[in-house]
Amino acid sequence: MLARRWRFRRYGAVVGGRTGVARRVGDLLSRMTLPEKAGLLFHPMIAMGPGGRIAPADPDYGLLCAREMIQRWHLNHFNLVNGGSPGELAEWHNRVQDLASGSRLGIPVTLSTDPRHGRSANPNTAVLAGPFSVWPEPLGLAAARDPALVYRFADTVRREYLAVGLRVALHPQVDLATEPRWPRVVGTFGADPALVGALAGPYVRGLQTDVLGPDSVAAMSKHFPGGGPQRDGEDPHFARGREQVYPGGRFDDHLRPFRAAIGAGTSQIMPYYGMPVGTPYERVGFAFNAGVITGLLRGELGFDGIVCTDWGVLTDAAFHGEPRPARAWGVEGLTPLERAGRALAAGCDQFGGEACPELVVDLVRGGALDERRLDASVRRLLREKVTLGLFDRRHVDPAAAERTVGRADFRAAGLAAQRACVTLLRNADVRSAARLPLRPGLRVFSTGVSREVLARYAVVVDRPGDAEVALLRIQAPYERRGGEVESYFHSGSLAYPAGELASVLRIADAVPSIVDVYLDRPAVLTGLIAHAAALLVTFGVSDEALLDVLTGRDAPRGRLPFDLPRSMAAVAAGRPDVPFDDPDPLFGYGHGLGY
Repeated sequence: MLARRWRFRRYGAVVGGRTGVARRVGDLLSRMTLPEKAGLLFHPMIAMGPGGRIAPADPDYGLLCAREMIQRWHLNHFNLVNGGSPGELAEWHNRVQDLASGSRLGIPVTLSTDPRHGRSANPNTAVLAGPFSVWPEPLGLAAARDPALVYRFADTVRREYLAVGLRVALHPQVDLATEPRWPRVVGTFGADPALVGALAGPYVRGLQTDVLGPDSVAAMSKHFPGGGPQRDGEDPHFARGREQVYPGGRFDDHLRPFRAAIGAGTSQIMPYYGMPVGTPYERVGFAFNAGVITGLLRGELGFDGIVCTDWGVLTDAAFHGEPRPARAWGVEGLTPLERAGRALAAGCDQFGGEACPELVVDLVRGGALDERRLDASVRRLLREKVTLGLFDRRHVDPAAAERTVGRADFRAAGLAAQRACVTLLRNADVRSAARLPLRPGLRVFSTGVSREVLARYAVVVDRPGDAEVALLRIQAPYERRGGEVESYFHSGSLAYPAGELASVLRIADAVPSIVDVYLDRPAVLTGLIAHAAALLVTFGVSDEALLDVLTGRDAPRGRLPFDLPRSMAAVAAGRPDVPFDDPDPLFGYGHGLGY
């Protein structure tokens, strides 16, 4: 056993190039058992224990024990869902790799992560930045309209991920935000196919470098073939959002960013949960859809990388006691075994968020899956491990991780990007104290702003009546929904409910007020226009970055990455697949003022 593992490592060290990768993969594949091959096809979630230790299973959150998954079930792709200090992350990574080294063939682990460089608070789609440098959300990068900035962001992500051993980014999200109610708009580059395509390429190249290799983080671009056109804006994490609709016939618009990502070399693609309505394709979820995966993605677009399903399409699960049915839209009547066979037949290589390799073993042993088809996916998965250099460099340096993650220049670049995306929709009258940029020494009352930060820029007062200007930071509206999972998805109406803004409007009517709205989706801001002296929108921006702009240390440069609707009636009248379908938005795409 040890001799064979040593032979593979040594063989790989002296053979390079594409031919060398193929020979290494073929050598290892020839020695794998069926259960070992099946283990490669699953990509479950995993958590780090306190202090960088290996965590036990946590049934409440559906998390399994790393030791059992690696050594008993032959799994070696994991999605890390929590965090810690950079040194702890690095030490945990090394411990996980040591577990993998002790397996029969010593296949190294590949660790992935959802985005973790922003302020999004939805743990189902992102991880809070913690020690990593903090940048605006992708909507903010889109508002800045700068491909070079996107490349620098992705390159910084690459450097910080590499330092702690994270080798697959479960991003970029290159969907079009054509249905403004969709909860995932925050992770997109907005609604314009041309802009999203122009930013997708630099993002992928920043993560992967020009050629995928040992200094790369593999990009998993999502959600193919474009997750934006959701019926009524509902998300397909939930049954009410299972349909993607194309009443405007604009399916091809949603492919444009994926063409750009594939052209830039994205190593992986994730199809979304939804099933297409109003297209020539079968009405089943995209992971089960052979016409979409094999016909369109593999055939027409020529993609030969890894296709990994979105998380949880095979089996029912539970999250903190709350049921989470499989997102097997259109094939709900199939068993998990049949769903696995259907997805593999459609052209998928890997199952995200699942840990049931016995299904693939049963498919092969039962004659429902040809082992040669299994080998095709195994080759792709091994090829990426070899190309990323995981067999040759198994450990990372915890001390180097502490020096790299959150480095001062990375944090400064993130702060500059936050300033660059601040978008001024309306400035105050020239006679108003709230006219931007603010003059020095003003007495300012604030809500939603750190008093300590504000004190560095103005004289802070405790009552609106003592202020010359009020600064009010608020969040875009959304409907509160029950359930521990769904409560994190900001869904439903884009208009503020009656009475929700009462306290804000009372202040704004008493004191010249600057109102900043954090947009994780477009919002109906019509009710604010008559009250706010100045109106801005931001996309994951700190108080410091905003105040740098408000006081003239920097200037607002952001431009809206989508329309802002005038009313919910206009939203309801729009076609979910069509960008800029509103004939009379309150503020149109590209709007933004400067000083």
